[in-house]
Amino acid sequence: MAAEKKGLQLLDFWVSPFGQRCRIAMAEKGLAYEYLEQDLGNKSELLLRSNPVHKKIPVLLHDGRPVCESLIILQYLDEAFPSTPALLPAGDPYARAQARFWADYVDKKVYDCGSRLWKLKGEPQAEARKEMVEILKTLEGALGEKPYFGGDTFGFVDVAFVPFTAWFLSYERYGEFSVAEVAPKLAAWAKRCGERESVAKNLHPPEKVYEFIGVLKKKYGVE
Repeated sequence: MAAEKKGLQLLDFWVSPFGQRCRIAMAEKGLAYEYLEQDLGNKSELLLRSNPVHKKIPVLLHDGRPVCESLIILQYLDEAFPSTPALLPAGDPYARAQARFWADYVDKKVYDCGSRLWKLKGEPQAEARKEMVEILKTLEGALGEKPYFGGDTFGFVDVAFVPFTAWFLSYERYGEFSVAEVAPKLAAWAKRCGERESVAKNLHPPEKVYEFIGVLKKKYGVE
């Protein structure tokens, strides 16, 4: 068996908000890595071997050893590279717990509800729209008057949530609402984050995401 490759490699899919978290985090930390695009319709032997339980991206390989699940990868990067800028607030267990809570909230709420917005029609879609508006308002409440979720510093929750801002346009079109109207502070936060180099270089234009959802709709027979 060939020797495992040293350094960082990321098994990912171009439009995945979960993979984009990892890319943004490594950009913020100034960490070099090899990007390995995956065909999710024909999963590679490397992906299946690296994540045999869930068989999903993203997977971070560090000197050949796999770390799975995006939020776990973010925390791993903080711990494995302590000399780089920390994503979780240092020296404050309560603030770290709060950051983990809100990142977990994003994980459990945003992607699933957003998917229902474009997959469903009629009353179920209307329910998804109502739920998405409440999710965004809840997150805006957590943001408050701060420039970033952790305060003055772009951090863990921002990295966890910001990839979904590229999906806002799609959520708006399918849900027939405006993020700027229902959560103006959140919309301003999204714009602020989008001006960061780490974010701008790793997110795709919202129109491209919308086109990708159109492909998914055809794939799943949703018209």
